[in-house]
Amino acid sequence: MPQVTLPDGSSRQFEQPITVHDLAADIGAGLAKAALAGKVDGQMVDTSYLISEDAEVAIITTKSDEALELIRHDAAHVMAQAVQELFPGTQVTIGPAIEDGFYYDFAREEPFSPDDLQKIEDRMREIVGRDLPINREVWDREQAMATFRDIGEDYKVQIIEDIIPQGEEVSVYRQGDWFDVCRGPHLPSTGKLPKAFKLTKLAGAYWRGDSNNEMLQRIYGTAWRDKKELKAYLHRLEEAQKRDHRKLGRRLDLFHFSDDAPGSVFWHPKGWTLFLELLAYMRKRQEEAGYVEVNTPDVMDRSLWETSGHWFNYGENMFTTETEDGGMYALKPMNCPGSVSMFAQGLKSYRDLPLRMAEFGKVHRYEPSGALFGLMRVRHFTQDDAHIYCTEEQMERECIDVIALVLDIYKDFGFEDVVIKLSTRPEKRIGSDEIWDKLEGALSNALEVMGLDYILYPGEGAFYGPKLEFVLRDAIGRDWQCGTLQVDMNLPERFDISYVDQSGDRSKRPVMLHRALFGSLERFIGILIEHYEGKFPVWLAPVQAVVLNISDKQADYVGEVEQRLKSGGFRVASDLRNEKVGFKIREHTLQAVPYLLVVGDREMENNEVAVRTQSGEDLGTMSIDDFIAHVQNETEARPSDPVASKVA
Repeated sequence: MPQVTLPDGSSRQFEQPITVHDLAADIGAGLAKAALAGKVDGQMVDTSYLISEDAEVAIITTKSDEALELIRHDAAHVMAQAVQELFPGTQVTIGPAIEDGFYYDFAREEPFSPDDLQKIEDRMREIVGRDLPINREVWDREQAMATFRDIGEDYKVQIIEDIIPQGEEVSVYRQGDWFDVCRGPHLPSTGKLPKAFKLTKLAGAYWRGDSNNEMLQRIYGTAWRDKKELKAYLHRLEEAQKRDHRKLGRRLDLFHFSDDAPGSVFWHPKGWTLFLELLAYMRKRQEEAGYVEVNTPDVMDRSLWETSGHWFNYGENMFTTETEDGGMYALKPMNCPGSVSMFAQGLKSYRDLPLRMAEFGKVHRYEPSGALFGLMRVRHFTQDDAHIYCTEEQMERECIDVIALVLDIYKDFGFEDVVIKLSTRPEKRIGSDEIWDKLEGALSNALEVMGLDYILYPGEGAFYGPKLEFVLRDAIGRDWQCGTLQVDMNLPERFDISYVDQSGDRSKRPVMLHRALFGSLERFIGILIEHYEGKFPVWLAPVQAVVLNISDKQADYVGEVEQRLKSGGFRVASDLRNEKVGFKIREHTLQAVPYLLVVGDREMENNEVAVRTQSGEDLGTMSIDDFIAHVQNETEARPSDPVASKVA
């Protein structure tokens, strides 16, 4: 006689076991029709799942948060069925739901073409229209292997051999005549899959992600709860393509990459100006917040990395070198050990704490060639790192101050929507549970004191401490993980650093906070390029204004205007080319220059400039002083703005 407790707190008693579908029908016919799956004691299950004991149960419909992953998983299965119906002999391998969509990897000698995607998508809609029942079957392991071997699905045989232990049964889902190995759950029928899906691209993928294995063909798709959501997502994709930082980086002449240095950025003058402006901005914010700046070596001895734990926990991502005298060194993938070495120099007192040491450290991490992606994923980058050394009593206050600083900085760049994630102790870690309890408590307490919501990610912390991650939402709704805050009592122990407390005890361990705000400057610049679509605010723009002449007669005056603005702290260029002014305006507009200052005979006579914005707005004529005042007014709301401070 199971008793079912529903999300609203009400309960229902049944004389015998009941399926999720029948439970939904008992609640209401409309709910039974809308039911896609169930959630029993927190576990997603099919609507055919039999509830035989007391349980907390929720009915999953398209309105549920869990619906999207379920829909995308089923879309992958429907796609695989469509492919095998259209292209007999194709083997299916693995096909999961992923963020915003799904994919399936196929083994087929002939490559798929872009035209094939439309055929597959059309067949998917046909399969949905058939409303095929989706049923779970449990097979004997040997039976399953024999069945898949008989139909030529060698990859499925390998999956069963590798994943399913001997003696265990195999979960198989069948829709019509098509079936696949899968844990589930799935929709009740293909007809429950919303026709709000689209196949998006083809790609190559090694079997199991190993370059030593066979190359497979991967088909990506996206699936949503309704056509409105699909349309919004496809619009975001179009916007993302327009904003691609790699394309804009080339067009705006900011940077390039070369096969001679994979994963490393070649900054052009305008791109490097952008980089330096971000450094200047962060230096000012950190100085105001009580940080001192340091710098540590790029290459350090293996022993340092062994002490920190990186050699054993992160070694596969480190670049190493051996010298002729037998020394083993590593390019630093992190700034932490160097910072600890700085703290260890000289005796520290409780009066010195908190000690906030910032470093714009160059770090090097090995990323597989296939994972490299513009500025977003590189091998050589700059972190705006800081390490704060404090007492246990100061730990929570320092966490609060860091969180407040990072959120305020993001607002300066237009990121108001920030999600905070709290990642707790991973299985592979250093330090005792008692220490981890203190560290996790400091982070969660700080967030609660500030009244900030957060998402808990159990087991996702760094090996030496729990962490907060700050996820920004950009102008087109994409999320980017940037800043981090990690609290650590393990590295101070491993490096045997200490301070003198009020009683004269010289063996007190400091707490160490690891903090990055932009994270990787390279990646943050990539995010900014896409967020602003290359149209940076005036304080950040590599070139803030271009002075344009109409004829050669104004050439000298253009030079005077340029020098006047430069002496006021602006980044200004002039364009004296013998081209029509309309052509020059269009060209610099495409270069996303915030202000275009046009000079003709009248402007020269009146000691003025005609001001146009990058968006095409005509601000009329202004004196140089009025133009400077105009830009100051635009930036005066930003007290930490480097440009505002220069022209004030």
